[in-house]
Parts: sequence; C-alpha cells; structure tokens
Amino acid sequence: MRDVARRLRPALWVAVAAGMVASLVSAPLLGQEHGGRLAAGTVHQARPAAAGEGLGRVKATGSAAAGISLAGQRQLASGSLPVASLDSFAATPVVAPLRHLLQADLLVVAPATLPRAVAAKVRRLPGVVSAELVDAGTIRVGGSNAAMLGVDPSAFRAFAAAPTARATTLWQSVADGGVAVSYTMGQQDKLPLGGLVQVTGRQSQRLRVGGFGTVGIAGVDAVVSDAVARSLGIPAANALVISAPRAQLVTLMRQVKALLPATAAIAPLVAQAAPGAVASAGIASAGLAAAAGAAGGDGISAADGPGMTPAEIRAFLTAALSRVGKPYVWGAAGPDAFDCSGLVQWSMRQAGLVMPRVAADQAQTGPLIPLSDLRPGDLLFYHTDPTAPTSISHVAIYLGNGLMEQAPEPGMDVQVVPADFGAEFAGAVEVYPRVAAAAAGSIAG
Repeated sequence: MRDVARRLRPALWVAVAAGMVASLVSAPLLGQEHGGRLAAGTVHQARPAAAGEGLGRVKATGSAAAGISLAGQRQLASGSLPVASLDSFAATPVVAPLRHLLQADLLVVAPATLPRAVAAKVRRLPGVVSAELVDAGTIRVGGSNAAMLGVDPSAFRAFAAAPTARATTLWQSVADGGVAVSYTMGQQDKLPLGGLVQVTGRQSQRLRVGGFGTVGIAGVDAVVSDAVARSLGIPAANALVISAPRAQLVTLMRQVKALLPATAAIAPLVAQAAPGAVASAGIASAGLAAAAGAAGGDGISAADGPGMTPAEIRAFLTAALSRVGKPYVWGAAGPDAFDCSGLVQWSMRQAGLVMPRVAADQAQTGPLIPLSDLRPGDLLFYHTDPTAPTSISHVAIYLGNGLMEQAPEPGMDVQVVPADFGAEFAGAVEVYPRVAAAAAGSIAG
C-alpha cells in the first residue's frame, strides 16, 4: 500500500501496476497521490538534514494516534516507527511468520477471475520464484477512492515492502477482518487507527482500521483478507503478483502475456531494461520503476532524448505558475485542484506533453542529473513516506533561482517555496518527452 495510491473512480477495478491503471471498465480514472509534503520555507541546501528536519514527518495526533501505545506515539512523532499498527491486535497467532521477502516484479490484473491453470503455468516459467493470486478492485474507504487487494495475509505479506512485511500485527489485523491502508491515505484522510471506517465496493461494511503501512505496489491503497474482499464484491482471484528477480522481465512479460486472457493487463513493478530496448519489444517500458526508489530512469541515455525545447519549458512553467493558490486535493489533476503529480501532469499537458500520472513513474521519464546541472523545468523528487523510505512519494517543479513549485498537502495550496535538497531528496530529473510519452502510453493500457 503506498503513498502513490488512490487513483481509480469507485467501480470494480481494471488493471493496476507500477502506479499504472489500464481501464477495463467504463469508469474514468482519478489521479493518485503521495505521501508527505515539503514544508514552506525549507532552506535551499545541499547538506544532510539535521535530526528532526526533513519532509513529511510523521505526526501521531488526533484519531490517527488512537490505540497506539505512548512509546509508539513517541516513535511516530520522531519519524522512527516505520509501520503504525495497533498494540492490542492479534492475540491469536493466525498469520504465519514471515520467512523471507519476495520482490514483486510483475502485476497482472483482469476484470474477472483468472483461471488457476494460468497461475500454475506462470509459476513454471523460467525465472519465476513465486506467483500469488489476489483479488483486485476499486472501493471507497471512508468516502475516498482506493485501490484494494484481497489477499491471504500469510502468503502475501512476503511481497510487501520490508517494514510492512515484518509487521505481523498489521497482517493479523487483516486476517481478523480489518483493513490496512497506506500510510499516506491513513494520515491525509485522518482515518481512525483502531477505529471503524465505512468500506464500500458493490457491498458496504464497517471495517476496523488495523494498520498503516506501505505494500510497495504502486496504486494500492488498501489490503483486506480475500474473504472480506469477496464480501465487498471485489472479483475473486483476478490479479496475479509475480516474483522473478533474476528473470529478464521483457522476455518474461511476453511469456506471461501469451498465457493470459485477452482482457488481462500486465506491467512491471521494477526497473530493469533501458526504455529503448523495452519499446522495441512492444511492451510497457521497464523504465517505470516503482520499486527502484531512485529518481532517473534506469538505462536512459542521451540517445533517448532530447529534453524539452525552450518553448515547451516556457509553456510548462507558465501553466504551472498559473495554478499557484489552487487547493491541494489528493487524487486531483486539475484544472482547479491538484495533488503533487497531478500538477506536473496537467502543466505538461498545457505544453503539449504527455506525462504518467504518478510521481514514482514521473521520476523515470528522464535521466538523473547533478544539482550543478539543474535547469528550470526539471523535476525534483522526494522520499516522504516513513513506511516506504526508499519509495518516490513527492514531486516538485524546479523554477530556477533556488525556487520550486509544489502541491504540498491537504489544507494547503499550490505554492512556490525555496527548493529543498535535504535528507529526503531523491534526485532531480530532466524530462525526455519521448520517454515520458512512452511511459504514459504503456500505463494507459
């Protein structure tokens, strides 16, 4: 479950992968959004942040802190607790212990149940270590859109981001019939940790919020048990998470796709090959890393350029600056409200450029550049989610003269602030329009 999560309108899913959704139903798509903010007035600097400094610090205040021990609240306040969960859950050890971690490399999503024979055949493909059937759907949590997985907690936890995978209490709460949500969704929507929240799919239930934690699969905001997912009306076993860390993903994707129904979509969850090589294979760009954690597309070189023209940069920045003062709304992509990546996507569109919707994907649309080469129009990326400290979760637009523009967090407006290069800065990227368009095209389906 992740910072970059909420982006589908309430209708049963479609296809989600690496922050991507390929629409298989009539409902239009919403943007998703990310974890923490960059505070106004942060200092333009190129040094590590001091203790307590940085972006998106965790605050355990109000209902979000309910049910957490005093020590846990102190850890949350200091930003040192990677996964927030309830001390009082899990008296009975139902969930199996975590024995190992699995890298989630590919995600398949279909509008209906995948044949079990397909999963069995995928598991036999060269390089595949594991392939787990899960339920995938779009629901509403507390009135907000969320992409949800229904899982067997004992089997699926190994695919999650390491801090979440190790949080047995969180997975126990899922096994007990609760819902675990992404850290960002929990914090920004002020969901009551330990309290009840209305969860609505085709049916509606009140579920206990058992934990905040990032799964590490972009686009996923919420996890429940497969039994609860089906009681909500989410399609059964319509998605497949595949771990194949040593496989060549371009080849494996082609092999998996040959086994799938025509309506199923597949996409990579990690970066591996250069976009040019992937594009030549006719498959979604592996430059769309959700798990890599660093800005800059893997394998991108000058041959994948050029960057934006001066006219495109002017149009991009003019559009972005025209939105200053517009409100931040998680999942909004303009023209009158924005989240951080929605601001980038909308502003690029006004310049005639196509961008992916999610910050983690936008971070892969060009090469990583040194700070000494920063130019207006470059994008700045950040790690702001303490439950996924290596995931890209925020983006800002570099304006020049040490300034950047960002859509910060709920309750704040699009703003121009001093650029921040502190401890949670993940890197700067020069956007290559050709790479960005290929990335956005593969995400769209």
